[in-house]
Amino acid sequence: MRILITGITGFAGSHLAEYILANHQGVEVCGIVRWRSRMDNIRHFQDKVTLFEADLKDMTSLQDCLAAAVPDRIFHLAAQSYVPASWKYPAETFAINAIGEVNLFEALRRVGLSPRIQVAGSSEEYGRVFPHEIPMKETNPLRPLSPYAVSKVAQDLLAYQYYMSYGMPIVRTRGFNHTGPRRGEVFVTSAFARQIAEVEKGQREPVIRVGNLEAKRDFSDVRDIVRAYWLSLEKGVPGDVYNIGSGTARSIRELLDSLLSLSPAKMQVEVDPGRLRPSDVPILLADSSKFAALTGWAPTIPFERTLRDLLDYWRERV
Repeated sequence: MRILITGITGFAGSHLAEYILANHQGVEVCGIVRWRSRMDNIRHFQDKVTLFEADLKDMTSLQDCLAAAVPDRIFHLAAQSYVPASWKYPAETFAINAIGEVNLFEALRRVGLSPRIQVAGSSEEYGRVFPHEIPMKETNPLRPLSPYAVSKVAQDLLAYQYYMSYGMPIVRTRGFNHTGPRRGEVFVTSAFARQIAEVEKGQREPVIRVGNLEAKRDFSDVRDIVRAYWLSLEKGVPGDVYNIGSGTARSIRELLDSLLSLSPAKMQVEVDPGRLRPSDVPILLADSSKFAALTGWAPTIPFERTLRDLLDYWRERV
């Protein structure tokens, strides 16, 4: 079997490739890269995967890539996934996430391929939720509160539409927050962990700059999440959608306190207005019972280990 990962050089994509290489012998792993893609996340296993150069915004390159790769399964993870950036670059975010997915689907149709496809959605699609809607089920209304979230809703519904219109075997997942080693430094867990590591090495003053600490998020370890992605194409029903999350909501303040407790250094915390968003989702909490009943999936990595691994990752790099 040959699988293709869009976004293989990214956070989740690199962990997914690594998981498949370690646990599914006989599966050939391919990935899409751009000429300017940073290879740091896959350097340690790059010789074990086949890479094709293409861009989601360029139909011709996608057709050439798909014709050469001929995948049996596609994990579509490539995206502009940083919510604050979507406020600055809403059109670019939509172009990559929504139009990019249309290009991928249309390229598959033109090449004449029909692989099973996982489309990685986001819990941000739920947006504004009311107290009686927590935890969120897949049937909850989607009320996105950022340009990024709107682009992911578009991805989600386009995947459903292509399944209904053309019979494309697409499974949709709505992953809740995940973190761990290799998380980009702009994301909240890595932003905290990197600052702590820099303080420990005397590279910055002992002050951690933060945004909104009151928001609550459902965090899982990325290594648990990519295992769920694999299961989504093993057992998921085409056309259906599945929440993937831990079922536990933690405030960003609690997350920060946990990271600080892993360091011997003494630090202060200051709010940075530049880290605050025009609007923020107060709470995201997954009801993943539908996916668990279908696949048997459950998180296995304790969150303290996730944070420790993340902090150690940054300690090695600053």
